[in-house]
Amino acid sequence: MKKLTALLIIMVLGLALLAVGCGGGDEEAVKLGIIQIVEHPALDASRQGFLEVLEENGYVDGDNLVVDYKNAQGDQSTLKTIAQKFATDQVDMVLAIATPSAQTMAGETQDIPILITAVTDPVAANLVESNEKPGTNVTGTTDMTPIKEQFEFLQKIAPDTKTVGIIYNSSEVNSEVQANIAKEVAPGLGLELVEATVTNSAEVMQVTQSLVGKVDAFYVPTDNTIASSIASVVTVAEENKIPLIVSEKGMVEGGAIGTIGIDYYKLGRQTGEMALRVIKGDDPASMPIESIKDIDIVINPAAAERMGVEIPQEIIDQAKEVIE
Repeated sequence: MKKLTALLIIMVLGLALLAVGCGGGDEEAVKLGIIQIVEHPALDASRQGFLEVLEENGYVDGDNLVVDYKNAQGDQSTLKTIAQKFATDQVDMVLAIATPSAQTMAGETQDIPILITAVTDPVAANLVESNEKPGTNVTGTTDMTPIKEQFEFLQKIAPDTKTVGIIYNSSEVNSEVQANIAKEVAPGLGLELVEATVTNSAEVMQVTQSLVGKVDAFYVPTDNTIASSIASVVTVAEENKIPLIVSEKGMVEGGAIGTIGIDYYKLGRQTGEMALRVIKGDDPASMPIESIKDIDIVINPAAAERMGVEIPQEIIDQAKEVIE
């Protein structure tokens, strides 16, 4: 009888240990939906940074993480279809890259946690109640750039500049916010701002050309439409020897002279750190929207030469990165 009892105890303990082991292996993977409005270097870099942070912390795609990445390629109806799919699939979390993506996704669910990145003004986009306390299922990072500092950067690059042509998509909330800030700060720096707006990427070349003879320099904010067509702006700038200053590194790599702005890869990583907190149970409603912790000077001397500009040595010495 004692042997039988001992045998039963051993069997029970063995089954218990087996159950514990199986429980750990059967843990459900985190289902992550990624919705992106368009493909261009800045937004791609933010996605890369986000995913790298998850992987570095043990969340590996195909193992305990299932990533469903969808790109709307600039089409609003496709963007809505993607958002509806993620809501229907009840993914565990969504990374919404850029303002249109975030707005569309937030319109489809108030329950699924949404991490945003590359969104300029979450409040103006009606994504959160305030940056300090979102109060919704949305949190993440803002890519608001230092517009005044960028104009001052332009004046150091091209000191004779009096008129600046700002090119942006008037239907993007993030771009309207930046344009309004630019209109506020430009007069204080002795600059006259000339606005040129588009509604889609097909208009970028023509609208940029319309500014030739009217402005001394071009400026592009963090606008998704213009960023995806930056080659068109660069072409006009080079052909007419008009300096082009932009708001982020990706467009400098695309042929602009330079920027003092944010690194979207770093911004994506910062958003990834926030995602880890959400996975562990933090409530997005009480997680403040975060800004990038530092800004960098990035220059492209070859682009400057093609536009007839010589970058001052002072700027070269201060540059975080020089695009070759």
